[in-house]
Amino acid sequence: MRIRNIAVSTLAAAFAFGCATQQMEEKSMTSAEKSQPATASAEPATMTGAAIEMLANTCAGCHGTGGVSTGPAIPSIAGLEEEYFVEVMNGYKSGERAATIMDRMAKGYSDSEIEAMAAFYSAKKFQPVRQTSAGPKAMRGSKLHHEYCEKCHENEGRNPEDIVLAGQWMPYLLWTMEDFAVGRSKIEEKKMAKAMENMLAEHGSGSLMDLTHFYGSRK
Repeated sequence: MRIRNIAVSTLAAAFAFGCATQQMEEKSMTSAEKSQPATASAEPATMTGAAIEMLANTCAGCHGTGGVSTGPAIPSIAGLEEEYFVEVMNGYKSGERAATIMDRMAKGYSDSEIEAMAAFYSAKKFQPVRQTSAGPKAMRGSKLHHEYCEKCHENEGRNPEDIVLAGQWMPYLLWTMEDFAVGRSKIEEKKMAKAMENMLAEHGSGSLMDLTHFYGSRK
């Protein structure tokens, strides 16, 4: 998000006016009023739609406007299911989920801000990436998906309950699967780890590329 320069003189004038107003109000208070303890507001301030959009747009620099990524190493998060979004962000905050920068980014958000962003992006529509995939690899990948992945990543990887695989950036998919394959990922569900282990044992490391091309060919 681009931050516009604000005139220093304007800020100084506003600050001076605020201080002067506060001094006048304090002088007008009676000693009894000053002795009374301050009370908290009845209801905490809630974020407006515009404020939530501004908050969510802090992700746009990497994940693209509206969560539609324009870079091959970073996934699109538009349409991501709310619960999964929160789960992933909390995983980054706690350090349980491996990351290069997201672990530091996530720590800058409160729980309520993460929930607000989750609602924002879940309402967006996932847009498949237009990219070139090799037909033979995609065909082999289709068989691998239905044998090892379809039970969890339903509808050929279009399941919105977790990150959408179909139409996702292929380099991102390949690097992520490689992380699972070699154990770099700190979070490995038992089903996922077992399926990956069996696939690699039976079809070799080339199966990762085949799966990547299959998901990349899906729209």
